[in-house]
Amino acid sequence: MKADDIKKIAVIGAGDMGHGIAEVIAMAGYTVNLYDIKQEFVDRGRNKIKESLEKRVSKQKMSADDLNKTMDNIRGFTVLRDAVKDIEYMIEAAPEILDLKTKIFKEADESAPKHAILASNTSNMSITQMGAATKRPDKVVGIHFFNPPAMMLLVEVIHGDKTSEETMAVSYDFISKLKNFRGAMAPVRVEKDTPGFIFNRVNAPVGLFMSVLYDKGLADPEAVDAKIRSIGAPMGPYEIMDYTGLDVNLHGGEYFAKTLSPEFKPANWLRKMNEAGTLGKKTGKGIFTWPGGSRPAIDLSKADPNFDPMDIICLQVNEGTKLLEAGVTKSAAEIDKAMVNGGGSAFGPFALAKSMGWEKVAQRCEAISKKLGITWFMPAATLKKGNIQI
Repeated sequence: MKADDIKKIAVIGAGDMGHGIAEVIAMAGYTVNLYDIKQEFVDRGRNKIKESLEKRVSKQKMSADDLNKTMDNIRGFTVLRDAVKDIEYMIEAAPEILDLKTKIFKEADESAPKHAILASNTSNMSITQMGAATKRPDKVVGIHFFNPPAMMLLVEVIHGDKTSEETMAVSYDFISKLKNFRGAMAPVRVEKDTPGFIFNRVNAPVGLFMSVLYDKGLADPEAVDAKIRSIGAPMGPYEIMDYTGLDVNLHGGEYFAKTLSPEFKPANWLRKMNEAGTLGKKTGKGIFTWPGGSRPAIDLSKADPNFDPMDIICLQVNEGTKLLEAGVTKSAAEIDKAMVNGGGSAFGPFALAKSMGWEKVAQRCEAISKKLGITWFMPAATLKKGNIQI
């Protein structure tokens, strides 16, 4: 099968990610079978899509005719076998519960045409295990959109242990045909099924770093975020934690503690905030206060003069180097592409750190490791040797 053969796609799950993915695909002219377990969930997803498109029409960035065409491309389903019975491609966007996902893949495998590719939008979970629930593991792949799909350009195309090269190529080409409100989608290949894939994995040590600094009283969130924003970043690391949800950060830390290192075990402050239900933007209060869902007021005059943003960049480069060593991705440029399109930065970490010199980046990582007592921050062998091409 080729990407041009794909005409009908089933999106499994009509929640925030599911309806966002369905919106992008429907805008490209594909027929979308939007499935959820209840009609009210399907209807809510369709209404969210319509509301999103109506905003574009009101701003004269989309015609009413295109809105109607997009909505006509979306059909609702509450029976999974009916949603997948005549598709070429499936994208599962159910909650991040592995047992649920494997159940969906097993059922979809039984009902979908034999040539259909079955993809998961998981942000962390094993594509290999989902593939093992089917009789077509060569046609199971990860397709990780970022939230919200209508605005974020990055899509990770993830190779499970038994995913075929044809499935990877078709999926990459299919994503390349899509556009959202910001422009053409930017797929990157993830060659090995590994925790966090590329974007979330490269940022994992940053989350650990910021969490430990906060836990030890070595960083004031507003002062750090003010410093990061003063150099042109749209959002600081602590505001990002609040924005994504402190519950999401907690689960991410627990997952990486199991799969990468016990050092990622969530800090006490994060657990206490979760227990108190102060989860960030979604609850109106987290590290910061979000009045009415609006962004927190960060006083840029409070920028911490002693916080060096290059610490973050160096930790990202070190983690990216580990991915290169493990064969998760083929180039530093591909990692930079992921980080630019997934995070909104103008440049990726390797491009930013190159002029510093790889050996000095390694020295900075070692210094951070010793200061905080986190061995995960110790520099990768390739980074210490300076053997990185970009």
